Amino acid sequence: MGLASQLLSTGGQMVSGMWVSIQIFAVTLVFSLPLGLIVAFGRMSKNKIISTIVKFYISVMRGTPLMLQLMVVYYGPYYLFGIKINNSYRLWAAFIGFVINYAAYFAEIYRSGIQSMPVGQYEAAKLLGYGKTMTFFRIILPQVVKRILPSVTNEVITLVKDTSLAFTISVLEMFTIAKSLASSQVSLVPFVAAGLFYYLFNLIVAGIMEYAEKKLSYYQ
Repeated sequence: MGLASQLLSTGGQMVSGMWVSIQIFAVTLVFSLPLGLIVAFGRMSKNKIISTIVKFYISVMRGTPLMLQLMVVYYGPYYLFGIKINNSYRLWAAFIGFVINYAAYFAEIYRSGIQSMPVGQYEAAKLLGYGKTMTFFRIILPQVVKRILPSVTNEVITLVKDTSLAFTISVLEMFTIAKSLASSQVSLVPFVAAGLFYYLFNLIVAGIMEYAEKKLSYYQ
């Protein structure tokens, strides 16, 4: 059997794991991007208590391994509260762990973008009768998105690869299945198939983000 046919055969066995990896990726993006904006507002809050708590949260999320955070989210309910956990919770724990981790990274990206905007734009909008909320969402945010898109793209590409860390809590995502197949087949082909999946997934993501940058080029 040639390498190409082996890759196709192995890829077919890994389809369910690929779907789980895509789910983790999609859920993380859908929830961490808006949550990151909320966290960024908390980080910039004039209320010292709120800003300190949020700053500590961001520090913990960025300063500890995602692998460890996933283990805390999964095993925490049992060790802290005695709540029994089952296999169905594994994927939910992965969703929660990834979302709260990436929200912290996106929050800092949002914050840097927002704080880089000239104060004169807020003042000009105020003179035109815009309120703070309208000024932010109609004038500031579109420009912020354009400025932070390269940084967001880097995080999104990292997320594609980080989905493999769900194996830490035995989620049957693609890397977990590839590792199992490689062990049973005594072959590197499953790892090659996994590498191709991540590479192609990242090519697609990079293409989409590049298209988004071009669509937002009118802000230059």
